[in-house]
Order: sequence, then C-alpha cells, then structure tokens
Amino acid sequence: MPGWIRWIIYIVLLIGLVGAIIWGYQEQQEKNAILIKAENNYQRAFHDLTYRMDELDEKISTVLAMNAPSNISPQMANIWKITSEAKADVSQLPLSLLPFNQTKQLLNQIGDFAYDVSIRDLNDQPLNDQELQVLRELKDQSNQMKSDLRQVQNQVLTDGVRWMDIEVSVATNDQRDDEVLKGLEVVEEDAGQFDGLSQLNDSENDKKQVELDGETYNQGDIKQVVTDYFELNEQTELTVTETGEGSEVPIYNVSFDTDSFHGYAEVTEQGGNVLSYLLNRDIGESTKSLHDGRLVAETLLKDLDYEQVKMVESKQYEKVGVYKFVHVHDDIYYYPDEIQVKVALDDGQVTGVTARDFILNENKREKREFEPTLTEEEAIDYIHDQIDVQTTRLAVIETEESGEVLAYEVLGTIDGTTYRVYINANDGFEERVERLTQSEEVY
Repeated sequence: MPGWIRWIIYIVLLIGLVGAIIWGYQEQQEKNAILIKAENNYQRAFHDLTYRMDELDEKISTVLAMNAPSNISPQMANIWKITSEAKADVSQLPLSLLPFNQTKQLLNQIGDFAYDVSIRDLNDQPLNDQELQVLRELKDQSNQMKSDLRQVQNQVLTDGVRWMDIEVSVATNDQRDDEVLKGLEVVEEDAGQFDGLSQLNDSENDKKQVELDGETYNQGDIKQVVTDYFELNEQTELTVTETGEGSEVPIYNVSFDTDSFHGYAEVTEQGGNVLSYLLNRDIGESTKSLHDGRLVAETLLKDLDYEQVKMVESKQYEKVGVYKFVHVHDDIYYYPDEIQVKVALDDGQVTGVTARDFILNENKREKREFEPTLTEEEAIDYIHDQIDVQTTRLAVIETEESGEVLAYEVLGTIDGTTYRVYINANDGFEERVERLTQSEEVY
C-alpha cells in the first residue's frame, strides 16, 4: 500500500476518533444537564412540599379558632388550594423511592373535605361536632407530618443529599437503610394512620343504604337472571362475584363470554334488578345515525318498562351513540333518576345500559314533594344579564350541600357559546352553571 494512502487512512481515523470524543463529550454534557435539571426539580418539589405542610398546619389551626362563617369559608378554600399544590409537589418527587400512595390519598381527602365545606352556606349549615373533631384530628396529623418532613429536610440540607443518588442506590439495592428514605417512609406511614375522614364518610354512607323491593337472589338465581336477560345459551359459563361490605346495596358482578362479545353486568341481590351492563366487541364502520341510535334506545327502555323517561342529551363517540334519559313527572325533570344507553352505530345493537340511579331511587320517587316558590320570570331575573335565554324548564338536581333541590334549568347563550344554568326555584340561588360543547340538548 503506498505511503500516501496510509496517511489518508490515518487522518480519516484520527478525524473519526476526534469526532467520537467530541460527540461523547457533548452527550455527557447533555446528560449531565438533564440530571441537574431533574435533581433541581426534585429538590424544589420536596422543599415546596415541606413548606406547604407548614402552611396546611397553620391554616387548619386558624380555622379551629374561628367562629364567623364568613371567615371560615375562604380559609377552607385556602386549605383546598394548598392541598392541590401539595399533591402536585408529591407527584414530582422521585416516586421510584416510595409511591406516596397514603400521602396522596390523605391530601385528596383533606382537599375534598375543605372544598365541600368552603362552597356550602355555613350560616345555614355550620360545621357540626363530627366535622370539628375531624378538623382537630387533621391539625394533629398535619403537625406530625410537618415535623416528619422537617426532620427529612434537615437531613437533606445538613448532608447535602442528592435525590438522584438515593434513587440510584434504591434501584441497585445498595443502600436500603438510607436515613432520608427512612424518614419518607415515616411520613407515608403516618399519613396512612389517619382515618377521621373515613369515619365521616362511613357515617354519611350509612345514611345512604338503599332498600329494594323483591325476594333475595342467590348466585344460582342471578346466573339464571343474566342468562334470560341476554338470551344466552344455557351452557354459557358465567362468573359471579359479590360486592364487599359497605356497598349501598348488595350486588352481584357477573361476567361471561360468547362468540360475539365479552359481557359484564351488575345485578342486585334484592329483586334481581340489572343495574348496568356492558357488551364489549369490535364495532365496525357506522351505518346508523345518532337519531337512529336514539330510536333504538327509546325502544329498549320501553320494552324494559322504564316509564316516564325522556332523553335529555345525546353524544356520539366515534362509532357509539350515548343517550341520557331522566325520569319526568308533572313536567319536572329528575336528573338524579338517570339512565344511560350506549348503542353501536354499525348495526344498532345496544352495547351498554346504566340504570343504577333510576332503580335505586325507585322507592324515593313516591316520597318526593317539590313545589316552586319563584315563578319562571322571577328565576330568570337571577340569570347573568349577558345570557340570552332560549328555554326554561323545572328540574330536580342533586347538590353536595343540600341533596336534591328543585331548580329552573335555563338554557342560554353568550357570544355563540351555550350555557346551562340551574337557579334554585325557591330562593334564586345559582346552583350550577355548565358550558355546553355543542347543541346536544333536546327540549
């Protein structure tokens, strides 16, 4: 090989080597930059979480010293805001160290509790003794978690701990006894020990136990109910499981497979009512319109003896039409008594029904007595003056604060955007405002 060719080869190899070194250096620099950014995010999230737990403890303590409802409501709103920010901080920590499930659940519960209290009229519904006890327990809990986090924070700052290093050590099982990790485990354990809100929820759920008419069905009876309901072959294998304790009504969950679909149904133990079902299958190209699907849904409900129901909403999700029906009596639309029907728009088969609310409210319907105090014209006076009112009707809706309330359901527009507003038919309070994404309402 001539010498000049060897020199060219040497030069090419040298250039390649230098290029590889430069490329590797740049890659390393970029990797280091990413790691530094991740470490900074971890550090910020942790120290922000520690600060927010300080804030949470302070705000809860302040509420316990308050007496005026006008002061309590905004303070509870602040607590809800802090818990939302704290949840965001937790989600940004290196979750490979610890999933923080208990901590996130506790923050969720505190936030939901604070929000519910902040939006209700505390003059009419002040904090009761049980809720005040929950607040006192929350104060103790938040104070303990604040102390735990402060100890971890002190360890981090004193030893210059890097979260990335802890994450690597955990991933490689090199240092399971890390003091910071132990401190976080204590925080998670403490969060899991609080059950004050669970007791409050259990107390509320006890009031919601539903009594149904009819005989009690066992698993064999339920299998026959499902076989007849879906006209299944008697040889079809059905898997039946019972709901656990704490359910508002005992239910059997039934699943089965046919050549065409996988089926799932919920059937009540008392009365053998099919609360809901879903038939999963591949759906072909649409050949039916949304209106065609509505006719199918209405026919099904008529065949199932669901009387006095009217469709209030229809939507299409790709190849499926979803239709919402509610009970109507004396021209009042009862939204708590809802039925949803799903129709496949390839062949018009009903692939799902949810009638839980309608069935479980059956005994309640006979006891309802609603009479408006305000006239339709008086209710409209409470509507935002920029809304161009299109239609109005009476409806019963369910609120977290007052349960079922009678309201005027007002449909109107602002600059081409449609809104649905519910005005309390007795005191004019604006119960709810919804922005509609498209014209789907049927009046």
